[in-house]
Amino acid sequence: MKTHSPWHTDPQLKQVAGEFEHWRQNRSHPGERIPKHLWDQAVTLARVLPRSRVAQHLRLSPSDLNKHLATHNGSLPHPPATPARFVEVPPPPTLPSATATMEIELERSDGVRLRLRGPESTLPVAALVRAFLEGS
Repeated sequence: MKTHSPWHTDPQLKQVAGEFEHWRQNRSHPGERIPKHLWDQAVTLARVLPRSRVAQHLRLSPSDLNKHLATHNGSLPHPPATPARFVEVPPPPTLPSATATMEIELERSDGVRLRLRGPESTLPVAALVRAFLEGS
């Protein structure tokens, strides 16, 4: 008896269901075990689709599908472990501090000159210029 389900739109699930149906119709006797290649396909689908959905659509026992999933999970090949290597990353080179500097040269009408040099952030330039100009 074929079951109709709303999940028949999944092409891979539909294809595997067709393979299961073909096997069921052509097996030599009713108690014959499901071939390994069909179980492998069912397990692959159950990893990406809900297990209950795969079991129902393929007409499998959910507990049998779970057993095969557990067996396949334990037998998955693991990539060989590579030992962790320590790689020292040298610190970036320290460059000489390139602080912004300023140089201001002022001259009043009476000929007095003021020359300021230094880091930009430390001098109160506006107050110094004002005091210099007021001193005339």
